[in-house]
Amino acid sequence: MASAFDDDSFKLLLDTVERFIRERLLPLEAEVERTEQVPADVIAEMREMGLFGLSIGQEYGGFELDITQEMQVQMLFSQVSQAFRMVFWPNVGIGSKGIAIAGTDLQKRTYLPGMATGEIPAAFCLTEPDAGSDAASLKTSAVRDGDFFVLNGTKRFISNATRAKVFTVMARSDPSKKGADGITAFLVDRDTPGLSIGKPEHKMGQKGSPIADVVLENVRIPAANIVGGPEAEGRGFKIAMAVLDAGRASVAASAVGAAKRLIDEAARYALQRKQFGQPLAQFQLIQAMLADSEAEYLAGHALALRAGQALQRGEDTRVLAASAKYFCSEMLGRVADRAVQILGGNGYMAEYPVERLYRDARAFRIYEGTSQILQLVIARAMLQRYAD
Repeated sequence: MASAFDDDSFKLLLDTVERFIRERLLPLEAEVERTEQVPADVIAEMREMGLFGLSIGQEYGGFELDITQEMQVQMLFSQVSQAFRMVFWPNVGIGSKGIAIAGTDLQKRTYLPGMATGEIPAAFCLTEPDAGSDAASLKTSAVRDGDFFVLNGTKRFISNATRAKVFTVMARSDPSKKGADGITAFLVDRDTPGLSIGKPEHKMGQKGSPIADVVLENVRIPAANIVGGPEAEGRGFKIAMAVLDAGRASVAASAVGAAKRLIDEAARYALQRKQFGQPLAQFQLIQAMLADSEAEYLAGHALALRAGQALQRGEDTRVLAASAKYFCSEMLGRVADRAVQILGGNGYMAEYPVERLYRDARAFRIYEGTSQILQLVIARAMLQRYAD
């Protein structure tokens, strides 16, 4: 997909985003960590800036950035508390992608304009209590009743669940089929009878970005609410995988941005802090940790953008997106650990941002596919290639 933004316009957007982060968001990090809430006036400013519609087509009121442009914005927003990015990114990514990729014209007209303005926050419901990495084993059921389906089940760890007004819900519509077959994607409005939201989970990190259960009890949905229309019944897992490929590249970009912030914090501290009469930065073992972090950051940056470019060209990116997410999330963990080590005791103290950034980094190796699942995806594709 070609971007609606030329290079000059996109540079202006990046400059605006960078200034907003520096002047408005960075000073609020401690408050968001303490209250676990992004202030309402900040969310309103994000809506006014058009951030909710970065990826959505201009005919629906969005900016229509291409994938690599999205990723560059994501890298910037990941240099500040993840809570700010997660206010609007579900609308940019997994909340809207399924509709944009496979939705009917009516579904696009109904939901995408409100998603672009932020009036319709969105969420994507795939994970369940017993179906996380093994998403094809999901148990949420969708039983046909004439021109309707009745949905029952629980979705677990759903980002943006407490804010969302529409959910893309994956449910098994044909119990006779195993695994990925027989799964259908449904659009479910928040006010649909039988849908309820659990209490927000208390997390190790990324505070202020709520996740919660989405519970469906005899939720009655017209067949017209199947993503792609009634003829798309049974194609939900294919839609989910397309969304997750884009999501994995997106997480890779976010990990790259978070690593950049950690490197900035560690390098500045090393230049300012003195031990044995000289700055920490003069010690070769400190320099080695900084150099390792910088080299890995640059490698991750290149790999993430390569995955984005392949997605943009419409290529099969299952392995590339998995590789980018795997490498970048693991890279972030190593960079975060080195940053704490460079700061020493101060790195363990909440007074310094590195302590929070270290906790925030840990989740990247879990969501959108754990590192171990991604290793399997990569290895199986490799072995298939060599077998052929």
